[in-house]
Amino acid sequence: MDLLITLLIIVAKVIGLTFMVVLPLVPISVYFERRFSAIIQDRVGPNRVGVPLTLLGAKKDFSFFGLIQPMADGVKLFLKEDFTPSHVRKAFYWLAPALTVVPSLITVCVVPFGSDIVINGHTEKLVIANLDVGPLFVFAISSLAVYGITLAGWSSNSKFPFIGGVRATAQMISYEIALGLSVVPVLLHYGDLNLSRIVEAQAARGWLLLPAWNEHGNIFTQAYWQDPGVLQQWLFWVPAMIAFVIFTTSVFAETNRMPFDLPECETELVGGYHTEYSSMKFAMFFMGEYAAMVIGSSLVVTLFLGGWSLGFGLDAKISELAIGTFKYGGLIHMAVFMAKVVAFILFFILVRWTVPRFRYDQLMRLGWVIFFEAALINVFLAAMVQAQFGAAATIIGLVLLAVVTGALVWALKVSEKKPKPISI
Repeated sequence: MDLLITLLIIVAKVIGLTFMVVLPLVPISVYFERRFSAIIQDRVGPNRVGVPLTLLGAKKDFSFFGLIQPMADGVKLFLKEDFTPSHVRKAFYWLAPALTVVPSLITVCVVPFGSDIVINGHTEKLVIANLDVGPLFVFAISSLAVYGITLAGWSSNSKFPFIGGVRATAQMISYEIALGLSVVPVLLHYGDLNLSRIVEAQAARGWLLLPAWNEHGNIFTQAYWQDPGVLQQWLFWVPAMIAFVIFTTSVFAETNRMPFDLPECETELVGGYHTEYSSMKFAMFFMGEYAAMVIGSSLVVTLFLGGWSLGFGLDAKISELAIGTFKYGGLIHMAVFMAKVVAFILFFILVRWTVPRFRYDQLMRLGWVIFFEAALINVFLAAMVQAQFGAAATIIGLVLLAVVTGALVWALKVSEKKPKPISI
């Protein structure tokens, strides 16, 4: 009986957190993108699709601010002709879309959506799989998405999709290294690979990028500054911010979002790796990109911005909120987490519509020449701060690392071959 209840709880988590929380965010993100871009470009955006009440005799249709547009897009893609070109390698052509969208959904299982909830004395975590290797699991599974993109380009037997697949492979390999190295300082700081415990530590002692409270009080109280680890916590803010910038930019590259959308660059490659796809196969690539954006935002929020934590000592009080034997504080924390994720998705959209696309040589140079070295040096800086050598030693180490970094960048710049001018 206990085994059956456990299985039912797992199924409820999978259906609830994946298919009722993450998947609905995909069409909502598309709606946000259209509205956001319309505001930036001084347009109206989606506002026509709605319930046609005029067919029933009403004077006006119910448009609902265009929120029904994502549903119309889904119906349109589902009903479009599913055309398979005769020249493609059919088995791999059909497999590629699934290999793109599935890894993004699997990585949801280790993301903590909220604190524990208690039902009739039974404590349940708002995470599908509370693994002790959370970040490693995410990197291992999310890296499989490149196989779907590569297969899509190769199996299409067409020039432009193939170039898009090759670009995607090179881009993901380049930025996965920086992505993995940028997380190492976070893991050094918390000494844990469990994402739930990392968020709990941030709830107790301040977010990684906002260490404004601890067990003794907040930044405005004297007890806060009497904590012996507060200096080391603020010194660690420097490598944490560097890691945040590298991790966030690498997530942009991993999800093929502007300004790193070279694998599907329409000005050069028509549509890139999914040029030969239509109907729901194309929709699955579309879903995969936006689902990866949602998961990337979730990871940034979890590692650097406190996850479900509201902060300033309020989380313990929220966790104790109850109606009878039902402690529902975890649901409030889940709402906080979703609000942070939506805010970061809006940041994704803002960057897309404000930053121009990189050239491919600029993209590769940023990944290999700048981010790789910066992330590696940041690991040494984080280890130095974490070892608590003292403020003076840490500042000296920071200066030395800055000098070494500058010398390395200068050496790379000098050694770079400059194109010779063409004489006419």
